Amino acid sequence: MTTLYGINNCDTIKKTRSLLAELGVDYDFHDYKKLGCDEALIKKFLKHFDFKLLVNTRGSTWRKLPDAVKQNLSEASAIKIMSENNSIIKRPIIESQGRWLLGFDKDQIQALAQT
Repeated sequence: MTTLYGINNCDTIKKTRSLLAELGVDYDFHDYKKLGCDEALIKKFLKHFDFKLLVNTRGSTWRKLPDAVKQNLSEASAIKIMSENNSIIKRPIIESQGRWLLGFDKDQIQALAQT
């Protein structure tokens, strides 16, 4: 089974969902806004991705953080920030049969769908 993690109203998630549908991939969608993204789930992500990759530093949530927080980001502080502000988690995260993808990459998603 495939699981897509993200936020329903995110344009990148919409694009990912369209691609998965086009490829005929059956998936569960874990919407952070509805289902949450607790520390345990974030730690699961951290088994596959470095915390610096998980934090979306291009979005408005990141820009709103105090400079001191951004400059002193550690794995522990990133976990706290991501659990409190799930909009800051880079999207999409896709898990399928033990394989993980972070971010939208059409070729990688297509390859994942073929396995």
